[in-house]
Amino acid sequence: METIFYTERLNELAPKLRQFVIDELIPLEKDHLTRPFKQTEIILQEKREKVKALGLWGLHLSKEEGGLGLTLCEFGQLSEIMSLAPYYGQYTFNCQAPDIGNTELIGKFGSDAIKEKFLHPILEGKIRSCFSMTEPEFPGSNPTRLGTTAVREGDEYIINGHKWFTSSADGAAFAVVMAVTNPKALPHERASMIIVPTNTPGFKLVRNIPIFGETGEGWASHAEIIYTNCRVPVTNLIGAEGMGFRLAQERLGPGRIHHCMRWIGIAEKAFDLMCKRAVTREMEEGVMLGQKQFIQGFIAESRVEIDAARLLVLNTAHSIDQHGAKATRDQISGIKFYVANMFLKVLDRAIQVHGGMGLTDETMLANLYQHERGARIWDGADEVHKQSIAIHILKKYGLDLKKKK
Repeated sequence: METIFYTERLNELAPKLRQFVIDELIPLEKDHLTRPFKQTEIILQEKREKVKALGLWGLHLSKEEGGLGLTLCEFGQLSEIMSLAPYYGQYTFNCQAPDIGNTELIGKFGSDAIKEKFLHPILEGKIRSCFSMTEPEFPGSNPTRLGTTAVREGDEYIINGHKWFTSSADGAAFAVVMAVTNPKALPHERASMIIVPTNTPGFKLVRNIPIFGETGEGWASHAEIIYTNCRVPVTNLIGAEGMGFRLAQERLGPGRIHHCMRWIGIAEKAFDLMCKRAVTREMEEGVMLGQKQFIQGFIAESRVEIDAARLLVLNTAHSIDQHGAKATRDQISGIKFYVANMFLKVLDRAIQVHGGMGLTDETMLANLYQHERGARIWDGADEVHKQSIAIHILKKYGLDLKKKK
C-alpha cells in the first residue's frame, strides 16, 4: 500500500518486488507444511538467484556493500511486501533475522578482517549466522545480566556459558555471542560481542527449542547452545571490549523496525484471508458471512489498525534515518509493543472468521499464530517497553523513577 513515505526509488522497486512475491513465492505456500525443509532450501536457492538477476538482492545494504543505499524508511516498506509471503520472503531476499541485524552490526563496527571473513559471505548468500545473547538463567529483557564469560588468555578468548533462543543457529556458520569480558566494570560496560564459528571445539547445539509444540529448522529455529572452553582469536571481537550493551542497542533499534514492518506484512496477509472468507462463506441460504455486523466490525477495525501501525512505524524509521536510534528509543519501544499487539489481534480475528478451520492447517493462520505469538516477547517484552516509555515521560514531569531516595 503506497504511503506518503514513498519515494521515486520505491515507485520503481516496490511493484517489481511485489510481482516477484506474488508469482514466485506465494504459490509455494500450499505445500509449506508438508514439504521437507531441505527441499524448501533447494527451491529457495533457485529463487534467490532470480532475485539477484532482477537486481533486488541486498536491498538493506549500503552502496559500499553492494546495495542500493536505501533509507531505513524505504527498506521498511519493501520488507512489508516481502512479508506477504511470510515463510519465504525475508530469506529469499537475504533480509531475514538475525542475519540482517548481524550484517548491520558487523558492517558498522567490525574490523576489515572480520568483514572479509564473516560479513562478505553472508552478503553473498553463501552462509548464515545466528545471534546468541539470551540465557535461561537470567531475564532476557536485561542484557546487563549475563552468565556467559569470555576470559582473555594471550591472543584468544575462552568462552563458557549457556544460551538459548539463539536465533537460526541450526545450519549457521557462526554465532555473534554476547559474553562478559570485564566483570568488575559498570553493568553496562561488562559485556562484549564476539564471533564464534559454529565448528569451534566446545560449541554444542543442544537442541532446537519447540515453540508451541513445533520445532523449527534452519533459519526458523531457536536453539539451546552450550559453550565449553570455546577458544577464538581476540580479533573476532566486534568493536571494543565492554561495548556489548551499546552494540545490542544499536542492533536492536533498527531490528525492531524490521520486525514491525514484517508483522504489518503478515497482518495484511491475514486481513486478505479474512476478507476472502467473509465473501465466500455462506451462513444461510443467500447470506454471506461478510453481511454480519460482527464480521464487518472485525474488517473495519483491522483495516484502520494496520494503516495506523504502518504510519507509526514509518515515522519512527524516518526519525532513525534523521536522528539515529538512540534519539528515537521511545518511539522504537512504542512501535514494538503497539504493532505486536495489533498484528496478533488481526491474526486472531482472521482465525475467528474462519471458525474451526482457522485452528487447522487448512489455512496458514494457526501456524502463523504459533510462530508469531512471541512478537510480544522477542526483543523486549511489552511490559518492559511500556515501563521504559513511562519512565522517560514522567522524568520530564519531575519524577525520576530511577533515582533512589
